[in-house]
Amino acid sequence: MRIAGHFLRNDVDAEDEVQTAFLKAFQHLDQYQNEAEFATWLARIVANQCLMSLRVRRRTRFVYLDDSISRRRLEPLELPSPGADPEGDVSATQVMQLLHAEMRRIPPLLRTAIVLRDVQQLPLTAVAERLGITVPAAKSRLLRARREFRARLLRNHEWIVSTSAPLSRVAAPLERVGRHYALAAQ
Repeated sequence: MRIAGHFLRNDVDAEDEVQTAFLKAFQHLDQYQNEAEFATWLARIVANQCLMSLRVRRRTRFVYLDDSISRRRLEPLELPSPGADPEGDVSATQVMQLLHAEMRRIPPLLRTAIVLRDVQQLPLTAVAERLGITVPAAKSRLLRARREFRARLLRNHEWIVSTSAPLSRVAAPLERVGRHYALAAQ
């Protein structure tokens, strides 16, 4: 507590950081090497935790709502919303509908492989078993299905692939479609 109090100059914050440091020390107890005394090792963890806390505080900008308007800048105060933003919800819904439509246009033979593997997240052996083919054949069919899906997206909706980083992996959109498509397909 004395070490944390020295760094933070606040008993309540010091108690919090000591508790966090003890938790980290417990989680990494296997990393303790008998080169120094245990108390020295623990003190170093407390000191590092306090220094990290101070770094975070320096980056934090406090705005006091009780300040008069004249002391505050004239720019509006924007606080992040904990909920979903309406524009993002609409956009996500439209992308989901587009992905569903393009998925329905893939030939059923390929669509089944991609739904089983990427939507239902079955292991490749289970996909092969359900399709009644070998594992290498299932891999090949899955690769062809992903290529077909990506080609359709590129051909018809290039903007969705170029503006979305997760889509760089061919089947990544299906992770977002997830259970929705699986339920709709049944």
